[in-house]
Amino acid sequence: MRNVCFGVESQYDREVPSPDKSIEVLRNIARRVMRERNLLPQFSSESMRQAESISGPAASPGTAVRDLRDRLWVSIDNDDSRDLDQLSVAEPGNGGAVRILLAIADVDALIQRGSPIDQDAAHNTTSVYTVAQIFPMLPEKLSTNFTSLMQDQDRLALIIDMTIADNGTVTASDVCRGLVRNRAKLAYDSVAAWLDGRGAMPDPIGAVAGLEEQLRSQDRVAAALKQVRHAHGALGLQTLEPRAVFAGGSLRDLCPEEGNRAKDLIEDFMIAGNVVIARYLAAKRMPLLRRVLRTPERWNRIVAVARGFGDSLPSTPNAQALNQFLMRRRNADPTQFSDLSLTIVKLLGRGEYVMERPGQETEGHFGLAIADYTHSTAPNRRFPDLITQRLVKTALAGGALPYGEAELAALAAHCTSQEDNATKVERQLRKSAAALLLSGREGGRFDAIVTGASPKGTWVRISAPAAEGRVVKGFAGMEVGDRVRVELLRTDVERGFIDFAGVK
Repeated sequence: MRNVCFGVESQYDREVPSPDKSIEVLRNIARRVMRERNLLPQFSSESMRQAESISGPAASPGTAVRDLRDRLWVSIDNDDSRDLDQLSVAEPGNGGAVRILLAIADVDALIQRGSPIDQDAAHNTTSVYTVAQIFPMLPEKLSTNFTSLMQDQDRLALIIDMTIADNGTVTASDVCRGLVRNRAKLAYDSVAAWLDGRGAMPDPIGAVAGLEEQLRSQDRVAAALKQVRHAHGALGLQTLEPRAVFAGGSLRDLCPEEGNRAKDLIEDFMIAGNVVIARYLAAKRMPLLRRVLRTPERWNRIVAVARGFGDSLPSTPNAQALNQFLMRRRNADPTQFSDLSLTIVKLLGRGEYVMERPGQETEGHFGLAIADYTHSTAPNRRFPDLITQRLVKTALAGGALPYGEAELAALAAHCTSQEDNATKVERQLRKSAAALLLSGREGGRFDAIVTGASPKGTWVRISAPAAEGRVVKGFAGMEVGDRVRVELLRTDVERGFIDFAGVK
């Protein structure tokens, strides 16, 4: 039980917000939690003055930039996304190979290092996506306009150039600067439905000659890249992120968002592009920020989870064996695979940023089964990607490093910490939203899966609504991955507390 002192209002005695005011209640909670987690809920006055002084996108610096506006560049993102970081295009190569070009928004061309906007971005290090409000890393005037790869607009970009054989291996790669023009802004769901044969071709595809085959070619290459990664042990996980559904300011539901073919296409290209950038900087003898996921310390528990399904894993961590187990479970029980995926994600632990010196060997990314990996493909949304962009541009042009090694090491630790804080804000807001939906249902019983079990507490997730809460009674013997029955005891919307008791 949490302590309640005399003379202090109990956390469970607060008035439950009216549903028709729920979006504003959740926004107020989001701003408070942002501050509590050392994240800025708004930009400084200096940043806003700087943003006001910017009147347009960065101009082309001339001969150092290749004019690639004639390509059939497209973006694929969420329906409502305007902070577009990446474009892609496919071109036929020799011997069945395909050349994939990725354009990454050149945010650095407009945001000078050390400027007020850069300082605010360096503090938060990431956009924070809560159920009620997005807190962008950059002012929206930039991230959704002047530094966004918007349709029918000329924009500067970093170009990742990859030649991919028909067996899915990257046989050649290069990096340069370019001027690009987005020919079609596409959305994940409609593109996925079309590729799967479940829906009509999105209108923007039919409006541009050659774009249909262009996208089908990208889809084939992405599938080949994925097949190679999985053969090397990359984990095929499927987690569901709840999306808040509002109507007239009232929270109606939390609906899990599933992956799809179009999301996979972009993910596969971005992973391949990040590998190219990491290897490019290493070849240039540059320090860089690696993105790593260390070998899991709780491998014994992962082995026990597999044993619970009548399966077996080696006694020492093995990504290929784990992925084979996951694929067997996906085929055997696809409806419950997201629950298993969540269990494995919890047991794998969190990714982190580390600074790597030239020639130094750093632990790779266990989940992706990749030794060389960085973050570089979302500079409108993540500060590590902007750091990497500046390092790449220095490698291309020569000159002094924008960051020293000691500064990069400090930034790696800071970015890891702030990413963790942002994740906690997003999780707490999901819990506050779920607590709002569950208010008045105390005493109800739910099927749940254990998502956390440690001396700090035991947590479970229910599916309707998608919500995670703490088991405060009857949790003895619960382990991550166990399926249990729980009873709702209390909710606290302000703090995002949902308390359950385990029941037989």
